[in-house]
Amino acid sequence: MDDDALTPLDPAYASMLRLQFAIVSLALVAGATVAELAIPGWTGVVWVPAILLSLWLLIRLPMRRYAARGYMLAEERLRVVRGILFRSDTVVPFGRVQHIDVNQGPFERLFHLATLTVHTAGSHNASVSLPGLNQADANAMREEIRAAIRRDTQ
Repeated sequence: MDDDALTPLDPAYASMLRLQFAIVSLALVAGATVAELAIPGWTGVVWVPAILLSLWLLIRLPMRRYAARGYMLAEERLRVVRGILFRSDTVVPFGRVQHIDVNQGPFERLFHLATLTVHTAGSHNASVSLPGLNQADANAMREEIRAAIRRDTQ
């Protein structure tokens, strides 16, 4: 299966990840500030690594995570690809789908995104989540999968 045929996630997903990492970075820099104040005379020993890590979290990591995910909805199956270090390529045939959820957390609502979760029969990897979808696209995908399941049962 070709990775070029994958549909990328909504670009707002990268912005949402950047916001989440900004919150982590604020906590990291606040902790580094406390450590800097507790260690007099060692100015920069904790701040410099904390700021460098924060910059990496804000600039590089969201785009890498965004680029490492994609999906394809075709031929009565959903394919979800994810992972930076450990790649995962999951194909879910619609005939195995038990039910479908569309979820939104507070950050996802802020960016009009949703997570599509497809629950399948079986116990190993019984659900596949696809975050970073536009809310309307997630709802449309849920309805398309439902329609395919109805066709199979008739």
